[in-house]
Amino acid sequence: MNRICAALTCLIGLATPLAAEQVGEVGVDWVGNDIIIEAVQDPKVQGVTCHIAYFERGLIDRLSKGNWFEDPSNASIACRQTGPITLGDIDRSADGEDVFRTSRSIILKSLRVKRIFDEKNQTLIYLAHAAELTDGSAKLSISTVPLFGSQ
Repeated sequence: MNRICAALTCLIGLATPLAAEQVGEVGVDWVGNDIIIEAVQDPKVQGVTCHIAYFERGLIDRLSKGNWFEDPSNASIACRQTGPITLGDIDRSADGEDVFRTSRSIILKSLRVKRIFDEKNQTLIYLAHAAELTDGSAKLSISTVPLFGSQ
């Protein structure tokens, strides 16, 4: 069983389109729960950086409440222009494409950031949401970046 979990964890890691860089960590209580803030550069849109904040459970919280291998689905996102914007070969469909994905449990849950291009309004939409194999999740956050005069 441990080998299966390890293999699935590795596969989930390989599916991550882009790594995030931790830029902040805020302790929220005495039991070790934290809010982690990460910066993610869009790999196909030069000049856009997204900051994602999410909750990470501490060891004491995991011991007291069980559910050892899972963090909450809550996340917040803010994306901004951080340089000249140049669009690469992006998916222009209504489904968009994953910019970032990370596991929030051993197997069943991941935090994803999708980019959707609103061509009519010349705006990039970034959606942070949890993807859960069992129930899905309605917890989401959205951020937009207008493309004023960008290529």
